[in-house]
Amino acid sequence: MRYLSTRGEAAQLPFADVLLAGLAADGGLYTPLAYPHVAPSDIAALAGVPYAEAAARLIGPYVNETFPPELLRAETEAAYANFRHRAIAPLSQIADNLFVLELFHGPTLAFKDLAMQLLGRMMNHVLEKRNLRATIVGATSGDTGAAAIEAFRGLPRVDVFILYPHGRVSDVQRRQMTTVADDNIHTIALEGTFDDAQNILKRLFRNAPFRERVGLAGVNSINWARVVAQMVYYFTSGVALGAPHRHVSFAVPTGNFGDVLAGYIAKHMGLPVERLIVATNANDILARAITTGRYEPRGVTPTQSPSMDIQVSSNFERLLFDACGRDPAAIRAAFASLEQSGGFDISAGPLAAIRAEFDAQSVDEAETTEEIARTWREAGYVLDPHTATGVRAARARLRVDPSTPVVALSTAHPAKFPDAIERAIGQRPRLPDAVAARLDGRERFTVLENDEARVAAFIAERARAAQV
Repeated sequence: MRYLSTRGEAAQLPFADVLLAGLAADGGLYTPLAYPHVAPSDIAALAGVPYAEAAARLIGPYVNETFPPELLRAETEAAYANFRHRAIAPLSQIADNLFVLELFHGPTLAFKDLAMQLLGRMMNHVLEKRNLRATIVGATSGDTGAAAIEAFRGLPRVDVFILYPHGRVSDVQRRQMTTVADDNIHTIALEGTFDDAQNILKRLFRNAPFRERVGLAGVNSINWARVVAQMVYYFTSGVALGAPHRHVSFAVPTGNFGDVLAGYIAKHMGLPVERLIVATNANDILARAITTGRYEPRGVTPTQSPSMDIQVSSNFERLLFDACGRDPAAIRAAFASLEQSGGFDISAGPLAAIRAEFDAQSVDEAETTEEIARTWREAGYVLDPHTATGVRAARARLRVDPSTPVVALSTAHPAKFPDAIERAIGQRPRLPDAVAARLDGRERFTVLENDEARVAAFIAERARAAQV
């Protein structure tokens, strides 16, 4: 399997190089030349299979040059060995044909663990095989940073620098990053928004001399390995509800578009997905883009679901690339327009292709709180505020098509957002004891201004790859 850039001006690469590169040198995102097809009989054969085995079977065609079957199975077994639920990603039913897919049973209580625990092991294997060091730089709106830190802490070949928007993540999210004492972990509180942090990250990846000097690698959802690992739980939940003999829809709380893109990948591999429903909070660029055809960022509005407080959703580029017939010139033109004039219009053909597979709904703050309260009242189930947007959008879909089950992806443990939960149901959820005990340490972070040169200098001074 080889990978090409959505912008068409970077060399095609095998998986190991895509894993380390993250972002393509031309600013595009790597995507496979084709999506492997999974036959209905092979989908059915996933029933009852342990999650790690299902992951190895489904991911294998994307990575087989670097990770032959026995090695890949060992990596998936290790990645999911310490999850708190044996099913790894269990389903809970909360209403007629409405299910919650619990993706928060990993070490940092967020769905990012399902991809990051595997990505960390894969990247460490490639670095050891090549006798290299890497400097991982990531931008987070809350959960990615903690998941990356947990996956890479203490590894001798990797230094990790995580940028998060200062004062714009929850206390639990922040402390999961800043209380980690390993010497290879560095947290940067950026004076700006997540979009500011993501813009700096993208510019650093386009800075070839800096990238080469520090051995820059990325673990944001721009890294294809993140997306392909997330594809797995669409298959496992779909099979649990009757696939391949039954269609299923998925409602996905969406910020950077990586999680819902994984559902699109699963569908194009053969999973019978009826609809993919993009749920946003008040930061609704994706709902607006799918509804109106205009992709245009606006100012970021802080909400009770901070991981979705994003205006530039990077992974949307991968979907747009496919919708445009994989024409890199169209992608270059669209994102040049975004940079120069602040937005672009999706032409009629690509927009129709997107609408053929995706619905979108924006859920405001009052609706989010109302959904948390309703689900607790009717089902005795506590939703975190991100998941609540997905459940709200799922209910809307069921009013249109009550016969097709809808799975709302639960992206975080509710105890990560205790203030929002207490406002909605009058009770404050508790963190699992093992997680709570780890958050009592001294916080370590550096506040930096929103300036690419300052961030680059901070990284270069501390990255061990730059010192050899």
